[in-house]
Amino acid sequence: MTENSEKARGVSEVSPTSPARLAHVDALHQGLRERKKALMRQLISDTATLMFLERGFDEVRVSEIAAACDVSEKTIYNYFPTKESLLLDREEESTDELRKALGPEGDPVSPVTAMVGILKGELEDFMSHINEHEQVQFSLIGDFNDLIESTPSLKAARADMIDRLAQVAAEAMAERAGVDPSDPEPQIAADALTSLWRIYYRSIVKYSSGELSLDEIRAAVLSDVERAARLLDTGLWSFATVVQGTNGREQFNAAADASVEARKQVLAALKQARTAWHAVKTEMESHSHDDASVRRALNDVRAAHIQAHHASHQEAFEIRREARQRAQDVRDGARQRRDEARKLGGQIKQEIKREIKEEARQRGQEIKDAVKRGRRPGRP
Repeated sequence: MTENSEKARGVSEVSPTSPARLAHVDALHQGLRERKKALMRQLISDTATLMFLERGFDEVRVSEIAAACDVSEKTIYNYFPTKESLLLDREEESTDELRKALGPEGDPVSPVTAMVGILKGELEDFMSHINEHEQVQFSLIGDFNDLIESTPSLKAARADMIDRLAQVAAEAMAERAGVDPSDPEPQIAADALTSLWRIYYRSIVKYSSGELSLDEIRAAVLSDVERAARLLDTGLWSFATVVQGTNGREQFNAAADASVEARKQVLAALKQARTAWHAVKTEMESHSHDDASVRRALNDVRAAHIQAHHASHQEAFEIRREARQRAQDVRDGARQRRDEARKLGGQIKQEIKREIKEEARQRGQEIKDAVKRGRRPGRP
């Protein structure tokens, strides 16, 4: 046996059983299995959708869909728990996207901005799907919406799905803000955010019936979503500021206390003006003959009223200014924490890379030593 053949045999005895190679093969097989499952799921959903559009939802049996896909009926239910979920098949992906974007690990942006980002991603995926499948045309989108609206079970399933997604959004934002998910703020914010989904779907239906190109439809749908988002961003500004921070409940309490204090001061000023007016009125009734005195009293009342009015406006201005400054401080703090986390993450990655390289070098040296020992005559 030659030296090269002996060397090759020695390497073959080591490499096939090495943990790194086995892990690589297992990961490759796992990836192939997941891709196969994703393709099968898409095939079943697309086939069912076309059959429902052609014949009606109630007229198509699950067994017929299974036969068309050349799989068993049990396989259909392994991928889709209900017949309705064959059409409404993006709940799981949407749930994951909401938790990632709105939860503590999401980017330090407002919930509305995060939601617009989710819808942009969905739109891009939808456009790619249209381009890849010739049998799926925009002309079918209106029929798809009509099918849901005309089928009570589908309409109810879609409403339930949106309610579940709203609850997921509320829980994610509440966890990020440090408040209770059942508090009014995350609940109303979640309902507002999920309303953007309705705008998104209605815009797709509206523009799919015209003669627009895919790029024109994409731009028109995004324009509608962003217009609605600007309205929501204004209404959710205060809660969005808290979501981007870390001490939500404390900020809510501070804002509430400031609001109550401002209201007390305004009421006190109004009460003072009302008391002064009653005093002047009494003075006028008892000394109606003294016009100059009445005029002076009226002027005093007007001056007091104007002063109280200006004081209340000034106080409100200061409160708003303080709130804006606090919001800016929260955003700056969040940005600083994000930069520190990225820097720390980069250091950790570099350290892990160094450890992996060192371990790989040691493993390579061990293999070389094993090969050398294998070439020595009379080895044990």
